[in-house]
Amino acid sequence: MKRRLKYPLIVEGKYDKATLCSIVEGDILLTDGFRIYKNKEQLSLIRQLAQKGPVAILTDSDRAGFAIRGHLAGAIPPERLIQVYIPEIYGKERRKAAPGAEGKLGVEGMTPAVLLGLLEQAGLLEGCDAPTPAAITKADLYRLGFCGGPGSAERRRALCRRLDLPQGLSANALPGVLSRLLSLDELTRLADLL
Repeated sequence: MKRRLKYPLIVEGKYDKATLCSIVEGDILLTDGFRIYKNKEQLSLIRQLAQKGPVAILTDSDRAGFAIRGHLAGAIPPERLIQVYIPEIYGKERRKAAPGAEGKLGVEGMTPAVLLGLLEQAGLLEGCDAPTPAAITKADLYRLGFCGGPGSAERRRALCRRLDLPQGLSANALPGVLSRLLSLDELTRLADLL
């Protein structure tokens, strides 16, 4: 039985949408890849939806996915945007003859269990409470050695590997993501292990 989305979900392409439609019901909008940069009507629709409530974005964990995500994050108020990240897993999607340029699986290559887990963790499915962000700040990341100091980029990558997050997450994006996943105490304990 399919689960129901509480909020609109934005994905890159039709294969991502098809994969998600096999496990969830609800509003799934497409960016059509980089076409979102020129499609003013689609961007206007996304902005209108964000005025009415939260919207979520789920893109691939490659450079293109991060660029599209960044473009949308600049158009939607941060308090209305729920960022969902897939883990970096190397491989190729079944429909493709070869892996993508960076060799990583995209949204369409994730298993239903992984996708449902991510959507549930983000509070996007009906019956799941939206997590209350613990407000992990960039200052917390600095204090714990994840930004602004020697070796901080490598510590940040190690943290992302440990949490199955994309390696390309910046120090600016990380606080919002971490706030949805763990408490400051949990992050502090994790920092001691890395």
